[in-house]
Amino acid sequence: MNSETDKIRKRYNRVSKIYDIMEKPMESMLGEKWRGKLIEEIEGKKILEVGIGTGKNIPYYPKDIDVIGIDFSENMVQRANERANSYPNVDIIQMDAQNMTFEDNMFDTVITSCVFCSVPDPIKGLKEIRRVCKPNGKIIMLEHMRSEDKIIGKAMDIINPIPLYIWGANINRKTMENLQRAGYSEGEIQIEDIWRDIVKLIKIRNKKN
Repeated sequence: MNSETDKIRKRYNRVSKIYDIMEKPMESMLGEKWRGKLIEEIEGKKILEVGIGTGKNIPYYPKDIDVIGIDFSENMVQRANERANSYPNVDIIQMDAQNMTFEDNMFDTVITSCVFCSVPDPIKGLKEIRRVCKPNGKIIMLEHMRSEDKIIGKAMDIINPIPLYIWGANINRKTMENLQRAGYSEGEIQIEDIWRDIVKLIKIRNKKN
């Protein structure tokens, strides 16, 4: 694990016990409606959730699918496992999204929710998601990112060091640009704005060459 990844992992370990409280503002924007909508988009029976955190999506998963959730923070994995105790179809593993140990083409659907603000090398993480998702499989991302509005975007740049230092999240990531840099084409991607142009639901059909 490189030094930047280790630094961010330690920050998430540090805040794991109060993470759900810290996420309240974001939760007020997303809420149950959008977690449910995210899960409704699932296809197939073998699902990967990247960056499962404390496991807040776990109660929404249907019981007739198999879910693996990964996170690079051992303390967040511990919290997620506590939630997963009542859901035998959900397994939680400590694993880095940038270096997954899964074989190619394993999963029907890959899900992220508010994850790619924290992956130290988002391009590498996005390429890994494509690798482990089956050809013509589905990638579903509920993510916040930097606004294209000049004033709001600049404000996000100014504020960004605060959440980055406290728990390791960048609020000004340019995730749409990162998807293109990772090799995803516009024809694969559908986008729905959830809150302004900051929170987006991104649906990708994994068209592998």
